[in-house]
Amino acid sequence: MREAIIRENLYEWGIGTYTFPISMNHTDHVTLLRGGISEPGGVWAEFGSGSGAFTLALAELLRPGAQIYSVDKNKNALRRQEIQMNNRFPDIQLQTITADYTRSLDLPPLGGVLMANALHFQRKKDGVLQLIHTYLRPGRRLLLVEYNVDRGNHWVPYPLSYPIWEKLAYRNGFRGTRLLRTIPSSFLHEFYSAVSFKRD
Repeated sequence: MREAIIRENLYEWGIGTYTFPISMNHTDHVTLLRGGISEPGGVWAEFGSGSGAFTLALAELLRPGAQIYSVDKNKNALRRQEIQMNNRFPDIQLQTITADYTRSLDLPPLGGVLMANALHFQRKKDGVLQLIHTYLRPGRRLLLVEYNVDRGNHWVPYPLSYPIWEKLAYRNGFRGTRLLRTIPSSFLHEFYSAVSFKRD
């Protein structure tokens, strides 16, 4: 199944279905996340999950029995996500939450958080990261997927390169940040994935 990330975002925003000349498939999504998951199972959340391209990748890596809280403001996108998850990974416990992830949520202590192409919509990122920090159990991880640039556009308004992410993560209580993988993008240079850990 091929996924055009920008196409998905445009659809969610109600702008249309124009597709920029970039695309990633499920294998690419899994590749970006794989190095940041050390063990199967556990309780995770994804914030700004959209239709679930990266949620499906996370499900594949976490394997049956894992629990994923998938948070997005778009109820229709979450409904499509549930259908895909039931078809492809029925043994994953998926709970969708229609909400703004920048506001406090009632979540259990988490073993991991995923943010994939979501943080670049937030101009003020510190508050979001401090909130995420409170959800994680000590020593547990935040997986980030973003464009590796610092200047955005209308569709990716506030991106952050990996060097900026290192500093931002440290400032908000995360340690051990490391770059996992990069994948080229003809739209904005490249995607990168990184993992950071909540300070014990």
